[in-house]
Amino acid sequence: MEEVRVAIVGAGPSGLATSACLNIQSISNVVLEREDCCASLWKKRAYERLSLHLAKQFCSLPYKQHSSKTSTFMSKDTFISYVDSYVSELNITPRYSRCVVSALFDETKKKWRIEAKNEASGEMESYASDYLVVASGKNSEPFIPKVQGLESFKGEVIHSSDYKCGEPYRGKDVLVVGCGNSGMEISNDLTDYEARTTIVIRSPVS
Repeated sequence: MEEVRVAIVGAGPSGLATSACLNIQSISNVVLEREDCCASLWKKRAYERLSLHLAKQFCSLPYKQHSSKTSTFMSKDTFISYVDSYVSELNITPRYSRCVVSALFDETKKKWRIEAKNEASGEMESYASDYLVVASGKNSEPFIPKVQGLESFKGEVIHSSDYKCGEPYRGKDVLVVGCGNSGMEISNDLTDYEARTTIVIRSPVS
């Protein structure tokens, strides 16, 4: 069993920032990430035209400001490059392909015991830590609600996390469910590719 001061679950921006702050203070830590890369939601499950909705001065991680040459509302690719350089410069060493299957607190030893499966080797790994930080995010699991008749629908049904660009839907009828940031931007993208787009939402908007 490996012992560290802090165990961090998730190598998204929050998990990476936590590790960076601990590294600066010379506090031992380990970052366990089930995917094979950091910031996987940005790298694997974001549409091509995505950009940050907040100005760059509000989107910096600790100890690293954005370049003065970076646009105010940066693209996802720019942000991904920033995160990759952040990992390198702040000496963060996530352990990828580690799926945490349990985390229990031992009242006797006053330690967290974390069990993680190494998806690359198939072996289980054990960690003991004084503190546990869960930074797995609230959007890590896509959700498609059960809609009556959906199972008999002959067209394609995808979650926004699987959408990349509107080219495959050019000239087609597309229904977008939801008017959050993703729904509105994807609808706009579809329109740019000449898809016939309709949005449905649960609540009235003014």
